[in-house]
Amino acid sequence: MRSTFCALGLLLLGAGAAHADDGQFSVGAGANYSTGKYGTDTTTDIWSVPVTAGWQDDRWTLKLTVPYIGISGSNDVIPGTGGVDNGNPRGRGHGRGTAGGGATPATGSASGLGDVVASAGYHLFTSADYSAGLDLTGKVKFGTADADKGLGTGKNDYGLSLDAYKAYGEWTVFGGVGWMKYGSSDYIRLQNGFNANLGAGFKVSQSDDVGAYYYYREKIAEGGAAQSELTAYWNHKIGADWRLQSYVMGGLADGSPDWGVGATAKYLF
Repeated sequence: MRSTFCALGLLLLGAGAAHADDGQFSVGAGANYSTGKYGTDTTTDIWSVPVTAGWQDDRWTLKLTVPYIGISGSNDVIPGTGGVDNGNPRGRGHGRGTAGGGATPATGSASGLGDVVASAGYHLFTSADYSAGLDLTGKVKFGTADADKGLGTGKNDYGLSLDAYKAYGEWTVFGGVGWMKYGSSDYIRLQNGFNANLGAGFKVSQSDDVGAYYYYREKIAEGGAAQSELTAYWNHKIGADWRLQSYVMGGLADGSPDWGVGATAKYLF
């Protein structure tokens, strides 16, 4: 499962509503679940409960995400990274042995604090009627997750993305490209890589919009694979202060989970 920063790929949905003249704070929480083999022989289940805080005005969007995560499955699958060759001798499942005294398994379960993610986006361009825009976003994923539990790589990642949207009546077309500098450890070797997304949304009513988007990330690790995913979502507004979002996704490559679901709630003040 990719990082919280890209989890829904909806950085630009909401178009004009997202560009308020006065700064606005928000807090939110969610729940996500995904499952898949990631090119291994073992099914790995990952769940996360991210808590977010944000601030936004007509130019800047700042966001901080602190997730609690759990994983059960292959030691060679890392949340937010995917399949890797994990050589950590203290990794998830190592050292346990088996009931029959056989070989040490390469699977196990663990939970704890995930990688804290901070991002800052700047609206490079917004049309007068808010029907089109271009955003530049920088991101830092801090290596706060326990690498010995296989909850993360233990290293920081740094990213930059450029995203655009254009509204045509009730439809909004959006897409973007990004690049990430991934931190390598003594046990997990990663290479930098590009990612991209492309999708469309439809405004069903003043309170609801639906849509779908495609996400791709090139291979970043030996023993891993590229990510290729298709996600459908539903956004719902409750009054002026609450925002609800749910999604379902399907993986199209070994680097992605087979499928996943999630929901978030956000309060604006």
